[in-house]
Amino acid sequence: MKLISWNVNGLRACDGKGFRDTFARLDADVFCVQETKMQEGQLDIEFPGYESYWDYAEKKGYSGTVVFTRQKPLSVRRGIGVDEHGHEGRAVTLEFEDYFLVNVYVPNSQDGLRRLDYRMRWEDDFLSYVSELDKLKPVIVCGDMNVAHEERDHKNPSTNRRNAGFTDEEREKMTALLAAGFTDTFRYFFPSLEGAYSWWSYRGGARQRNAGWRIDYFLCSNRLRPRLVGAAIHSEVMGSDHCPVELLITPL
Repeated sequence: MKLISWNVNGLRACDGKGFRDTFARLDADVFCVQETKMQEGQLDIEFPGYESYWDYAEKKGYSGTVVFTRQKPLSVRRGIGVDEHGHEGRAVTLEFEDYFLVNVYVPNSQDGLRRLDYRMRWEDDFLSYVSELDKLKPVIVCGDMNVAHEERDHKNPSTNRRNAGFTDEEREKMTALLAAGFTDTFRYFFPSLEGAYSWWSYRGGARQRNAGWRIDYFLCSNRLRPRLVGAAIHSEVMGSDHCPVELLITPL
C-alpha cells in the first residue's frame, strides 16, 4: 500500500503546475494534501476511483487539508476535537478497519514566533488526540508538521535555532510525540541520512542549492513497524515549495 503526503502551497496554483499529472504518476492508494488554500466549489478536482474528504479553513485562501483515498473509510473526523483548533482546516482523520489515518497541517509559529504559544497548545492537544486514537487501533499520521526535528533535518541548523520550525520548544514536542509510541518512518529506514529535505524557501535559490528543511512526515504507531516496507522523499517533483513524501506499508 502506497501513501503520499504533499503540502501543495495552494491547490489551485499547484493544479496549474502539473498536480494531476503528479497524482497519476505517483499512483498512491491514499494521497494526502495540505495547504489547499481554497473553499468548497473553487476547484473541480476529483479522480476516478478515489473518494475525497476535505477540511476547509473558515478564512478564505488559507490552510486547508484533503485526503483522496481508493478505500472508503468507516468514518471521517475533521479537526482534533478541540474548538480552538477547529477553524483553520488543519486535520482530516479517516478511520479504516485496521487503522486510523490522520492528515495534518500543523500551525506555523510564524515570524517573531508570535504564534508559538498557540503552537504549544496545539502540540499538547494533538498528542492527546492521536494517543487516544492509538488506544483504539494503530495510527498513521502524515503531513506538514512544520518542524525539522533533528539537526540533520536542516541544512543550516546553527543559524536557525530561534526561527519558526526549529525552536527547541517545537523540536521537543516532536520528541514527545515520538516517545508516546510513534515512529518517524523516514528515519526508520534512513537513520543517519543527511541532505534529505522536503521544503525549500523560494528565496536565494534555496532549492537549487538544496538548502532545505525536512518538515513533512509520515509517523506511525510503533506496532506498525513490522509492516513498513519503504519511505521516500520525491524532491524531483516541482509545483510547490514542498515536495511529496511517501510511505510504503503492507496492506492493513
